[in-house]
Amino acid sequence: MTQEDGRLDGLVRQRIRALRVAQGWSLEELAKRANLSQSSLSRIENGQRRLALDQLVTIARALDTGLDQLVENAADDVVISPMIDGAHGVMRWPLKGYPGLSVMRRRLIEAPPDNPARMRAHPGREWLVVLSGTAVLLLGDRRFRIETNQAAEFPTMMPHAIGTGGRPCEILGIFDREARRGHQKESDDS
Repeated sequence: MTQEDGRLDGLVRQRIRALRVAQGWSLEELAKRANLSQSSLSRIENGQRRLALDQLVTIARALDTGLDQLVENAADDVVISPMIDGAHGVMRWPLKGYPGLSVMRRRLIEAPPDNPARMRAHPGREWLVVLSGTAVLLLGDRRFRIETNQAAEFPTMMPHAIGTGGRPCEILGIFDREARRGHQKESDDS
């Protein structure tokens, strides 16, 4: 076993224990859910038993996680630099491990459009957090004021627009793949 394999082996064992503890489960509880003996699970967590793929699959299921997340190697590139789109005043970070999700930081300086025809709708889902100031979210015929440290989540098939509540504000948006494509198309159209 290489040093890298040994690190991954230890990391998987730590994850199993940490996820079990986070659920508030004893060794006995997880062992029951994974159809293992309590002593086998204890030896797996403590490194006294070889990790077997079939056992990892049942343990991952019992912990309500995916095998890929359980055995994911610790990444050396923890810090992610943003991609900057100066023309649209946007910084974007792709989220590693969550294909299709991306985070965008944007400073808004205009109120949302008064004209409902300027509201957009596209497939996807969007989340936003107001970092500073007050944002106004128009969602269909409803209007929401979102203050600093508040968040909103909505389906983007609902006609929507986001702007300021009078003064500039800064938001952090999280977009699934479809919502990101919808916003990129909007940017290309403007």
